[in-house]
Amino acid sequence: MTNSTNVIAFPARNADQPFRRPAALIRAAREGQRAWKRERDLARLLRADRCPEPARALSRLRTEEEIQNDHRLNRLADYDMKRHVLLMIAIMAEMRAAIEAHPTPMATAL
Repeated sequence: MTNSTNVIAFPARNADQPFRRPAALIRAAREGQRAWKRERDLARLLRADRCPEPARALSRLRTEEEIQNDHRLNRLADYDMKRHVLLMIAIMAEMRAAIEAHPTPMATAL
């Protein structure tokens, strides 16, 4: 029996970097939101046994998406467009879930 896990460490993504992607990729990710089921899809996408906490998932998703985007920009053979779209779907869904879990209070007029 080994002590290895299926957890992969990813370097943190710099939050100051702009997050710009091609319009076609964003449109595909928006369309995919309707069919996204977090419990079903996120664990499979992250190759994990269960879904991680939303904050942990978003960090890992952004890092993996950045790797895919680098592969796309450098036209590498191991670029996986389907995985890139799925990562973008998951990022959008996790961001929406984080906003819904912690809504900001609206400013009141005086």
